[in-house]
Amino acid sequence: MRKPILLFLLFIPLLLTAQRTILHCGRLIDVVKGTVLTEQSIIIEGNKISDIQKGYINAKANDKVIDLKNLTVMPGLIDCHVHMEHETGPNRYLEAFTLNPADYAFQSVVFSNRTLMAGFTSVRDLGGSGVNISLRNAINKKMIVGPRVFTAGKSIATTGGHADPTNGFRKDLQGDPGPAAGVANGPDECRKAVRQRYKDGSDLIKITASGGVLSVAKSGENPQFTEDEIKAIVETAKDYGFKVAAHCHGAEAMKRAVRGGVNSIEHGTYMDDEVISLMKQYGTYLVPTIIAGKSVADSAKKPGFYPDLVTPKALAIGPKIQGTFAKAYKEGVKIAFGTDAGVYAHGKNWLEFVYMTEAGMPMMKAIQAATVSAADLIGVYDQLGSIEKGKLADIIAVDGDPEQDATVMGKVIFVMKDGVVYKK
Repeated sequence: MRKPILLFLLFIPLLLTAQRTILHCGRLIDVVKGTVLTEQSIIIEGNKISDIQKGYINAKANDKVIDLKNLTVMPGLIDCHVHMEHETGPNRYLEAFTLNPADYAFQSVVFSNRTLMAGFTSVRDLGGSGVNISLRNAINKKMIVGPRVFTAGKSIATTGGHADPTNGFRKDLQGDPGPAAGVANGPDECRKAVRQRYKDGSDLIKITASGGVLSVAKSGENPQFTEDEIKAIVETAKDYGFKVAAHCHGAEAMKRAVRGGVNSIEHGTYMDDEVISLMKQYGTYLVPTIIAGKSVADSAKKPGFYPDLVTPKALAIGPKIQGTFAKAYKEGVKIAFGTDAGVYAHGKNWLEFVYMTEAGMPMMKAIQAATVSAADLIGVYDQLGSIEKGKLADIIAVDGDPEQDATVMGKVIFVMKDGVVYKK
């Protein structure tokens, strides 16, 4: 009996000194202060950052050292507006009749991997069929590779609204979807729809407060919820610990949504001075999705790419989003990074940085929008959004200086999520 005991005692020091990972960083972006530090070492134990030290510290016996001395290191990026289940294409409108939930699930695995490899370690999924909830769970269980997902499950709309799942169907297939399917009319149904999202396992609520571009319906901007309905959604959401994101293109819809208490306006195309004033007053974030606007405008120029009702909306609304963003930023509206991935090809999320800087936002501010501000909007700033002691080890590195060249954000060389290296 003595031999096993002696062997166990010999292994105790190894058990007590778990392996650390040390990142030697040539350039490290401090997104809290908006500065760049040089020659830093990030120490990771398990899935958390245990320390950041000046200089390239020496490794101990069990440490793993990763050399990032020639790269620019920053927190994992966060995209606050994606749709992980699908991707744009000329056959997109047939998919409701040709794809099964399993088909959406399998393609979402591909999109998730692509997103993480592009440096986006967390995303906010703002609407799908509910497969997005299972996707989140599979990623959390490490069954598949992808970003950390915060999902709304199914978006909430009014009858005929932008997220009514039977828009454009022939009459015998339209039916009358209700709160369980994310369609709600009147405050009581709105409350029930929020509670259903809680039952389904969503992380937040997404409403379509105005018409939209890609739905088979005439208006892309008309208000589609009353203010009382929005207030019922927001009040119920607070009971269940949810934040609320509001898809909005039209100004009147935005005014109702902001006064109703939503946390973010998505797109914000026809934002006017009154909306800007309200958003600043209420502290509401804008998630601009410039790349989505440019993408739908380009696709609409291809004959037959979109249904006839969609094409004129895409041509009218898409090109305006970048200009609206520029005005909102300059007027002091809070900005969180978001792209509407799925409306364009997943993995190209980084192009939003190019468009944001084109519109006048400094690159450091754009990176902050995709890190500290995004984490604040989602409600996870205590865990994510910056490289600080005690936070989760979501860290990426790019080849070059993004403040000198925005396209460097598309050159992600290193990806770590939750302390695990996925790309090097």
